[in-house]
Amino acid sequence: MPKINLLVILHVMGLLLLCNGGFMMLATVTSWVYADGQTINIAGASVTTMLVGMLLMFITRNHKKEMKPRDGYIIVTFGWIFMALSGMLPYLFTKSIPAITDAFFETMSGYTTTGATILSDIEVLPKGILLWRSLTHWIGGMGIIVLAVAILPLLGIGGMQLFAAEAPGPSADKLKPRIADTAKRLWLIYVGYTIAETILLKLAGMSFFDAINHSLSTLSTGGFSTKNASLGYWNDKPLIQYIVILFMFLAGTNFVMSYFAFKGKVQRILRDEEFKAYFFFIFLGTLIVGTTVYFFADASVSSINHPMVWGEAESAFRHALFQILTVITTTGFISADFTLWTPFLTIFFFGLFFLGGSAGSTAGGVKVVRHIILIRNGITEFKRTLHPNAILPVRYNGKSIPGNIVFNILGFFILYMLAFIIGAVGLAILGLDFPTAIGGAASSLGNIGPAFGDLSPVDNFGTLPTAGKWWCTFLMLIGRLELFTVLIILTPFFWRNR
Repeated sequence: MPKINLLVILHVMGLLLLCNGGFMMLATVTSWVYADGQTINIAGASVTTMLVGMLLMFITRNHKKEMKPRDGYIIVTFGWIFMALSGMLPYLFTKSIPAITDAFFETMSGYTTTGATILSDIEVLPKGILLWRSLTHWIGGMGIIVLAVAILPLLGIGGMQLFAAEAPGPSADKLKPRIADTAKRLWLIYVGYTIAETILLKLAGMSFFDAINHSLSTLSTGGFSTKNASLGYWNDKPLIQYIVILFMFLAGTNFVMSYFAFKGKVQRILRDEEFKAYFFFIFLGTLIVGTTVYFFADASVSSINHPMVWGEAESAFRHALFQILTVITTTGFISADFTLWTPFLTIFFFGLFFLGGSAGSTAGGVKVVRHIILIRNGITEFKRTLHPNAILPVRYNGKSIPGNIVFNILGFFILYMLAFIIGAVGLAILGLDFPTAIGGAASSLGNIGPAFGDLSPVDNFGTLPTAGKWWCTFLMLIGRLELFTVLIILTPFFWRNR
């Protein structure tokens, strides 16, 4: 048998379930306040989850605190699965989503901050369940910060060491204090942004309930909304959309950059290559999409009115900026159906599905820093061809990148594209047409939410066959956990004695 610390793994699982049940209590209180008739059922799900968690922690109370990398892989992967299995209980207990497949899909979509839904009518759900959907996003977003700061760099996953090198903390040689200090500061920023957005959205005209739900979804770059039309419901209130735009931008930015901003270290932000590239991609994308929408999009399907006057320009570029951000940051909110603008923009947005936000953010996808290093490495290889004897390192933020990290990122990108191809083929085998298959695979793997074809922004994933929902759920999980973390567990050598 492989040498794994089963007791510490189960102890962590128990702790996760205990925390998950505690968050369910917030949904219980909400259900009671709004008298939606489901308070007892949500409370039952909460108590059940906490009891199982406490039982696991009690049984494993004498565990050894030593944790090896192999234990880390298992904890990360099965932690997300345990959270999803317990997180679907409120849906099942209230019969808001009675089918296990649909409930698990919705829950995994929440925790992985994908935002894809199987629900066709969101507004009929009880208030407690609506809040729970948003909370699954927020919990998942917080979990991603923990992964980025504390776990993935130690496991050498996907080049995340680059983020760890920039994370604020006492010193690099004091790893545990550094991790605890960094996580605490980033969580404080995460919570602070959530509160700030809630207040601003309330002042801009949202109800408090809608404001807190959309703040939970925005900061986690999730995308679940309380309205069937998502943020398109407030197309007549541009200020609300601008507030969401601001916080989507912040959520897709490395949270360390926010920390530097609050410390007054603006120059460090302006010198950061990933931040500059992230801002450039958003600016250029908005310019291209806004101009195309303004001059060429059909007013009848774009939700932007004509003739072309200043108000039209503002609307065109607001919707362009909103949709560019929601795709790049993998948030998944919609203000319009971008798949109906023009064929060119459909292809353009599909390309953005593979961009992703910044490392150290709650955004999914490949991440901007990896694209930078891939491009830099490609240019360096051209130079090495011309100057075979020259020493030409790949540089990032003025520092030479170790070769193992460059190879790690190359491997990640190849594996990501391979996972996308296999994901699309899997959906095609199940009978989905070409746009739906490639869109569903790219969206699920990148944790984006809306896709193309039958999974467009105005449709939902409820039309997928049962096998398709489980397949997309798997793609969401491996995409959210940086591929290697999950896939390595599926290899035979992982379980061999060492």
